[in-house]
This record gives sequence, structure tokens and C-alpha cells, in this order.
Amino acid sequence: MSDDPAIPRIFLVVVDETEEMRVALRYAALRARHTGGRVALLYVIEPTDLQQWMAVESLMREERRDEAEALLQKLSAEVSGWCGTLPIVHIREGHRRDELLALLDEEPGISILVLAAGAGTEGPGPLVTQLVGKMAGRMRVPITVVPGSLTDEQIAALS
Repeated sequence: MSDDPAIPRIFLVVVDETEEMRVALRYAALRARHTGGRVALLYVIEPTDLQQWMAVESLMREERRDEAEALLQKLSAEVSGWCGTLPIVHIREGHRRDELLALLDEEPGISILVLAAGAGTEGPGPLVTQLVGKMAGRMRVPITVVPGSLTDEQIAALS
């Protein structure tokens, strides 16, 4: 991370289908707007158990990639509306935690990881649990965990 004001702070959000992800996304976008930073989105296409059916697996991988691109295009428009710049988009295939850690190693410009904790009884979510627990000391960037139950007004007040 650099203290050079010409290098923007990059807030990374891991994209999934949860409601709390939208809270993390809005928080990151508003923080980016207020600090002159940028948002980066990471979507990880998880592997399926159909490895023995290569043709089916290939078709499913292509469909999941199309779905990822459509979702990221929609979210990019939202981020742009909130902070005024289009986000940096990363699509990877593999296991979410592994791909996140690899991206952080490969992209030194990423400054902060923004995650939202689930508000339900099942806990904060597997990624938050893994990264804030045993792996927290090995992370090279700070992790901001946003409560997934925050309203738009509360997010605006915090950012």
C-alpha cells in the first residue's frame, strides 16, 4: 500500500448472491467515493462435481461465466452510480478463498478487503469466518467486516 495520493485506494468486494454482499458493495463504493478510491469486484466460479462429464461440465462452466458477467455488469453500473467510476472486475474459477488469496498476492494495488457478515442465525458466513479467524494474521490487507443488516442510511453515515 502506498501513501501516494496519486495511487487510489482499491476496495475489493467478493461478489456472491447474498443480500449482505450488496451491503459490502455499497459501503465499499461510498468509501471509494469519499476517499478518491476505486472498487474492485471478484467473482469466483466454483467447480462442480461433474468432472467425469466433461461436455456437461464445459457447458455448465460457460453458463456460469455468462451469469457471472451479467451480474458483474449490473453491479458495475450500481457501483458507478454510487462512486462515479466503474469498478475493476476479476472473474476466476476455483475455490473462493483460494482465488481471493491468489488475487491479493497478484494485485498489490488492492488496499482493503470489504466483506459483509451475514445477519442470520447461521453465522457471519464461511469467508468471513475463515479470513477473520485463523487466517487474519496472514492477510496483507486490512479486512473491513460490515454488518449485513445495515440500511442504506446507516451505510451512508458510516462511509
